[in-house]
Amino acid sequence: MSVVTRFAPSPTGFLHIGGARTALFNWLFARHHGGRYLLRIEDTDRKRSTPEAVEAILDGLRWLGLDGDEEPVFQLSRMQRHTEVAERLLAAGKAYRCYCSPEELAEMRDRARAEGRQPRYDGTWRDRDPADAPAGVDPVIRIKAPQDGETTIADGVQGSVTVPNAQLDDMIILRADGTPTYMHSVVVDDHDMAVTHVIRGDDHLNNAFRQAVIYRAMGWDVPVFAHIPLIHGPDGAKLSKRHGALGVDAYRDMGYLPEAINNYLLRLGWAHGDEEIVPRERAIELFDLDGVGRSASRFDFAKLENLNGHYIREADNDRLCALVVAELEKDQSGIAIDETARARIRAGMEGLKARARTLIELAGNARFYAAAVPLIFDDKALKLLDDAGKGVLAGLAPRLRGLTSFNEGDVEAEVRAFAEAEDLKLGKVAQPLRAALTGSTTSPGIFEVLAVLGQDESLRRIEAVCGTAH
Repeated sequence: MSVVTRFAPSPTGFLHIGGARTALFNWLFARHHGGRYLLRIEDTDRKRSTPEAVEAILDGLRWLGLDGDEEPVFQLSRMQRHTEVAERLLAAGKAYRCYCSPEELAEMRDRARAEGRQPRYDGTWRDRDPADAPAGVDPVIRIKAPQDGETTIADGVQGSVTVPNAQLDDMIILRADGTPTYMHSVVVDDHDMAVTHVIRGDDHLNNAFRQAVIYRAMGWDVPVFAHIPLIHGPDGAKLSKRHGALGVDAYRDMGYLPEAINNYLLRLGWAHGDEEIVPRERAIELFDLDGVGRSASRFDFAKLENLNGHYIREADNDRLCALVVAELEKDQSGIAIDETARARIRAGMEGLKARARTLIELAGNARFYAAAVPLIFDDKALKLLDDAGKGVLAGLAPRLRGLTSFNEGDVEAEVRAFAEAEDLKLGKVAQPLRAALTGSTTSPGIFEVLAVLGQDESLRRIEAVCGTAH
């Protein structure tokens, strides 16, 4: 059997972080088994589905590298096929027309509740002659669910799950206006797309039993269902916006790399021993359903940030430079990123990325390389640039100006020699120097900063602080 999985979001908003994990699990399972991973946009809710939401979902999937192996299928375009299957079930006696009014259905529900039963359709029209139908009522079409025995789903994550068939009512597959229901459309689409494994959130587990009725009524193979636990917040409650239940685009805007998001989502509910860092190729090699747990996972921003920091340190410097420049160019403070600034950021990237956990943080740390003189100094930097600090810098400047080579090793040797000659601890020189060059008290190594800025720019910044010019 050739494995086929699918991710089938409803385009009523952005790609939710939980949906992204479902897409990832489907993608990895298909890749691990050499199969296909497909996309289906379930856009039959015309009131809530929008083209903007469709594009947001597809854009989020592209960013994560979870594009489908084929062009997406749009469920709305397949309504005729869904209707055709419903009519076939009706003709085969496996479905029937129901003429109950909304008032009658409401009475059924009220009666069931009053008797302590689960509200469900009672089969009023299951065996009645359509000739008894009231005039002027557009019927729905209901599937005939089994009434005796039980149905078992061999779930790929949850194990064997059984429900009494008495709990399965004759659900509607075609509404009175002729439109197919979600439950029916999903089955037809999954069958026609040759889906072999339906991997989705465990909030759909109950749907599997109802959908199996349609598969069996049509004589179709029932796919392997695998229902993965939902993601909870750190407090164990259902994931909400306050926990991080945001669109994938929000995580991109917060400075996370797609490989970090993928790795983090993979570890939310799946494990292979103690491995925390699982790059994509390793994930393809290892991923299978037997590694998916049955209990809900807890979203933890601290773990995500640490993981993102790892991937930033591993990332290509040219790529990071482009991302940092793009981030700085969104800054409203008017900072200009010319080729000189870009070159400095690229040259200094190795030192910059060592301490950053997000791209926002990385861009903030890199900002001083693109800043123009006079710099803006934070309060701690200003304290270091008092008269004593300026005096140290004024004494150091001529020695830096006299260097014929300004690489990291040369400037370090010169600064250390100056400190020794002035009987100063290195920090008494390095701290005001860092403040003058960066506007801050934190930065990559000061000798690296000097070398990246270069002789002319370093002296320009020092002299701007000391009030001298050459």
